[in-house]
Amino acid sequence: MKIFGFLTKNENRFVNITCNIILASIVIVVFALSFFAPVGVEVVGANNGALYCGNKNKNNISLMINVYWGEEYLDDMLNTLSKNNVTTTFFVGGSWAVKNSEMLLKIAENGHEIANHGYNHKDHDKISGDLSCEEIKKTSDVIKSITGKSTNLFAPPSGSVNSRVVSEAESLGHKTIMWSKDTIDWRDKDSKLVFNRATQD
Repeated sequence: MKIFGFLTKNENRFVNITCNIILASIVIVVFALSFFAPVGVEVVGANNGALYCGNKNKNNISLMINVYWGEEYLDDMLNTLSKNNVTTTFFVGGSWAVKNSEMLLKIAENGHEIANHGYNHKDHDKISGDLSCEEIKKTSDVIKSITGKSTNLFAPPSGSVNSRVVSEAESLGHKTIMWSKDTIDWRDKDSKLVFNRATQD
Protein backbone atom coordinates (compact mmCIF):
# COMPACT_ATOMS: atom_id res chain seq x y z
CA MET A 1 0.00 0.00 0.00
CA LYS A 2 2.98 2.32 0.21
CA ILE A 3 2.73 2.64 -3.54
CA PHE A 4 0.34 5.53 -2.97
CA GLY A 5 3.06 7.65 -1.32
CA PHE A 6 3.58 9.65 -4.50
CA LEU A 7 -0.08 10.67 -4.92
CA THR A 8 -1.47 14.12 -4.20
CA LYS A 9 -3.71 14.69 -1.21
CA ASN A 10 -6.87 14.60 -3.36
CA GLU A 11 -5.70 11.48 -5.19
CA ASN A 12 -4.89 9.84 -1.87
CA ARG A 13 -8.37 10.72 -0.59
CA PHE A 14 -9.89 9.14 -3.71
CA VAL A 15 -7.82 5.97 -3.20
CA ASN A 16 -8.89 5.80 0.47
CA ILE A 17 -12.56 6.18 -0.45
CA THR A 18 -12.26 3.58 -3.22
CA CYS A 19 -10.55 1.08 -0.90
CA ASN A 20 -13.26 1.53 1.71
CA ILE A 21 -16.04 1.13 -0.83
CA ILE A 22 -14.42 -2.13 -1.96
CA LEU A 23 -14.04 -3.34 1.64
CA ALA A 24 -17.63 -2.39 2.50
CA SER A 25 -18.90 -4.16 -0.62
CA ILE A 26 -16.96 -7.29 0.23
CA VAL A 27 -18.24 -7.23 3.82
CA ILE A 28 -21.84 -6.83 2.63
CA VAL A 29 -21.51 -9.65 0.09
CA VAL A 30 -19.82 -11.91 2.65
CA PHE A 31 -22.55 -11.10 5.17
CA ALA A 32 -25.29 -11.84 2.63
CA LEU A 33 -23.65 -15.06 1.49
CA SER A 34 -23.32 -16.27 5.06
CA PHE A 35 -27.09 -16.05 5.48
CA PHE A 36 -28.55 -16.79 2.08
CA ALA A 37 -26.15 -18.88 0.03
CA PRO A 38 -25.09 -22.47 0.57
CA VAL A 39 -21.54 -21.32 1.03
CA GLY A 40 -19.07 -23.01 3.27
CA VAL A 41 -16.15 -25.29 3.05
CA GLU A 42 -15.02 -28.23 5.04
CA VAL A 43 -11.96 -28.28 7.24
CA VAL A 44 -9.34 -29.53 4.87
CA GLY A 45 -5.66 -29.20 4.46
CA ALA A 46 -3.58 -29.51 1.38
CA ASN A 47 -0.97 -32.22 1.50
CA ASN A 48 1.22 -29.86 3.52
CA GLY A 49 -1.23 -29.84 6.47
CA ALA A 50 -2.15 -26.14 6.36
CA LEU A 51 -5.82 -25.19 6.69
CA TYR A 52 -7.32 -23.59 3.60
CA CYS A 53 -11.03 -23.79 4.42
CA GLY A 54 -13.57 -23.90 7.21
CA ASN A 55 -16.55 -26.13 7.93
CA LYS A 56 -18.69 -26.85 4.86
CA ASN A 57 -21.74 -27.53 7.00
CA LYS A 58 -21.82 -23.94 8.26
CA ASN A 59 -22.71 -20.88 6.21
CA ASN A 60 -19.77 -18.90 7.52
CA ILE A 61 -17.05 -16.98 5.76
CA SER A 62 -13.87 -15.76 7.40
CA LEU A 63 -12.15 -12.59 6.29
CA MET A 64 -8.42 -12.43 6.97
CA ILE A 65 -6.39 -9.26 6.64
CA ASN A 66 -2.61 -9.42 6.36
CA VAL A 67 -0.79 -6.31 7.61
CA TYR A 68 2.81 -5.33 6.92
CA TRP A 69 2.25 -1.85 5.50
CA GLY A 70 -0.59 0.50 4.62
CA GLU A 71 -1.44 1.54 8.17
CA GLU A 72 -2.94 4.76 6.76
CA TYR A 73 -5.95 2.69 5.59
CA LEU A 74 -6.59 0.81 8.81
CA ASP A 75 -8.71 3.42 10.60
CA ASP A 76 -11.17 3.55 7.72
CA MET A 77 -11.16 -0.24 7.44
CA LEU A 78 -11.87 -0.61 11.16
CA ASN A 79 -14.74 1.88 10.87
CA THR A 80 -16.22 -0.02 7.94
CA LEU A 81 -15.96 -3.35 9.75
CA SER A 82 -17.49 -1.85 12.89
CA LYS A 83 -20.40 -0.28 11.01
CA ASN A 84 -21.19 -3.69 9.52
CA ASN A 85 -20.75 -5.49 12.86
CA VAL A 86 -17.95 -7.66 11.45
CA THR A 87 -14.94 -8.97 13.34
CA THR A 88 -12.10 -10.67 11.55
CA THR A 89 -8.55 -11.89 11.95
CA PHE A 90 -5.64 -9.53 11.36
CA PHE A 91 -2.42 -11.42 10.60
CA VAL A 92 0.27 -8.89 11.47
CA GLY A 93 3.97 -8.82 10.79
CA GLY A 94 6.17 -8.47 13.84
CA SER A 95 8.28 -5.66 12.38
CA TRP A 96 5.06 -3.76 11.60
CA ALA A 97 3.71 -4.35 15.12
CA VAL A 98 6.86 -2.87 16.71
CA LYS A 99 6.43 0.36 14.71
CA ASN A 100 2.63 0.52 15.05
CA SER A 101 1.86 -0.67 18.57
CA GLU A 102 -0.96 1.85 19.08
CA MET A 103 -2.71 0.74 15.90
CA LEU A 104 -2.26 -2.91 16.86
CA LEU A 105 -3.89 -2.19 20.22
CA LYS A 106 -6.73 -0.37 18.46
CA ILE A 107 -7.34 -3.40 16.21
CA ALA A 108 -7.43 -5.68 19.25
CA GLU A 109 -9.66 -3.29 21.23
CA ASN A 110 -12.12 -3.31 18.33
CA GLY A 111 -12.62 -7.02 18.99
CA HIS A 112 -10.58 -8.42 16.14
CA GLU A 113 -8.38 -11.47 16.50
CA ILE A 114 -4.65 -10.83 16.19
CA ALA A 115 -2.61 -13.54 14.51
CA ASN A 116 0.95 -14.13 13.35
CA HIS A 117 2.30 -13.26 9.87
CA GLY A 118 6.00 -13.70 10.57
CA TYR A 119 8.45 -10.96 11.49
CA ASN A 120 10.12 -9.79 8.26
CA HIS A 121 7.82 -11.09 5.49
CA LYS A 122 10.19 -13.87 4.49
CA ASP A 123 9.26 -16.88 2.35
CA HIS A 124 9.21 -19.52 5.07
CA ASP A 125 9.53 -22.44 2.67
CA LYS A 126 12.85 -20.99 1.45
CA ILE A 127 14.50 -20.13 4.77
CA SER A 128 16.00 -22.47 7.33
CA GLY A 129 13.84 -24.16 9.93
CA ASP A 130 15.60 -22.25 12.70
CA LEU A 131 14.97 -18.90 11.03
CA SER A 132 11.36 -19.82 10.30
CA CYS A 133 10.78 -20.65 13.97
CA GLU A 134 12.54 -17.47 15.05
CA GLU A 135 10.29 -15.37 12.75
CA ILE A 136 7.14 -16.93 14.22
CA LYS A 137 8.27 -16.84 17.86
CA LYS A 138 9.61 -13.30 17.69
CA THR A 139 6.33 -12.06 16.21
CA SER A 140 4.29 -13.92 18.82
CA ASP A 141 6.41 -12.40 21.60
CA VAL A 142 6.03 -8.87 20.19
CA ILE A 143 2.25 -9.20 19.83
CA LYS A 144 1.93 -10.56 23.37
CA SER A 145 4.05 -7.74 24.78
CA ILE A 146 1.75 -5.18 23.13
CA THR A 147 -1.70 -6.78 23.44
CA GLY A 148 -1.19 -9.17 26.36
CA LYS A 149 -2.47 -12.04 24.21
CA SER A 150 -0.59 -14.91 22.62
CA THR A 151 -1.09 -15.85 18.99
CA ASN A 152 -2.03 -19.35 17.88
CA LEU A 153 -2.59 -18.86 14.15
CA PHE A 154 0.14 -18.33 11.55
CA ALA A 155 -0.30 -17.26 7.92
CA PRO A 156 2.96 -17.64 5.99
CA PRO A 157 3.94 -14.49 4.08
CA SER A 158 3.28 -14.81 0.33
CA GLY A 159 1.64 -18.16 1.01
CA SER A 160 5.08 -19.78 1.10
CA VAL A 161 4.31 -23.00 2.90
CA ASN A 162 5.26 -26.65 2.94
CA SER A 163 4.91 -29.47 5.46
CA ARG A 164 8.12 -28.43 7.25
CA VAL A 165 6.80 -24.90 7.83
CA VAL A 166 3.50 -26.32 9.12
CA SER A 167 5.38 -28.60 11.55
CA GLU A 168 7.56 -25.74 12.77
CA ALA A 169 4.54 -23.52 13.39
CA GLU A 170 2.78 -26.38 15.17
CA SER A 171 5.80 -26.91 17.42
CA LEU A 172 5.31 -23.28 18.52
CA GLY A 173 1.58 -23.78 19.19
CA HIS A 174 0.35 -22.29 15.90
CA LYS A 175 -2.02 -23.68 13.29
CA THR A 176 -1.00 -22.69 9.78
CA ILE A 177 -3.81 -20.83 8.03
CA MET A 178 -3.96 -20.23 4.29
CA TRP A 179 -6.71 -18.70 2.16
CA SER A 180 -9.13 -19.98 -0.41
CA LYS A 181 -9.40 -16.61 -2.21
CA ASP A 182 -6.66 -14.04 -2.72
CA THR A 183 -7.70 -10.53 -3.80
CA ILE A 184 -4.07 -9.56 -4.61
CA ASP A 185 -5.15 -6.03 -3.69
CA TRP A 186 -1.58 -5.08 -2.77
CA ARG A 187 -0.59 -5.45 -6.43
CA ASP A 188 -3.70 -4.71 -8.48
CA LYS A 189 -5.47 -1.43 -7.80
CA ASP A 190 -8.50 -2.21 -9.99
CA SER A 191 -11.47 -2.11 -7.59
CA LYS A 192 -13.73 -4.22 -9.83
CA LEU A 193 -11.04 -6.88 -10.23
CA VAL A 194 -10.39 -7.03 -6.48
CA PHE A 195 -14.13 -7.24 -5.75
CA ASN A 196 -14.63 -10.02 -8.29
CA ARG A 197 -11.75 -12.03 -6.87
CA ALA A 198 -13.26 -11.79 -3.40
CA THR A 199 -16.84 -12.68 -4.33
CA GLN A 200 -16.86 -14.96 -7.36
CA ASP A 201 -16.32 -18.72 -7.42
